[in-house]
Amino acid sequence: MVLYKPKKNQNAKGNRLLVSITVLGSAGPIRFVVSEQELVATVIDTALKSYAREGRLPVLGSNLDEFFLYCPNAGPDALSPWDTIGSQGARNFMLCKKPQPEKVADDGRSIPSMSRRGNGSWRSRINKALNLMISSH
Repeated sequence: MVLYKPKKNQNAKGNRLLVSITVLGSAGPIRFVVSEQELVATVIDTALKSYAREGRLPVLGSNLDEFFLYCPNAGPDALSPWDTIGSQGARNFMLCKKPQPEKVADDGRSIPSMSRRGNGSWRSRINKALNLMISSH
């Protein structure tokens, strides 16, 4: 019979949290355990790797600098990559891709991006998604 033995360094890492990260356009949230002392950038990286490993759609890529992490309880501003994930006092987050800058033609006209869907700004889409998350709980 095997009994549970805690690891010796378990308390040195601090408390661990089960975080739930919703990706805009994906079927459901990604859930994994992190230390509350982990940086937001590390959590974004882990979320992108988990998302890719599970083969989810749409394909996001792996460059963590192309993404924002939002906390619905903290308002409409993205979390700083240098904050610790436990500093928000929350466990539910939203991962959003940063808007791509529009390309400019040689004659100064902007070339519409093929990846942009529909009208409206990225901020309004994020605010709508945050409102849906808050109202559904």
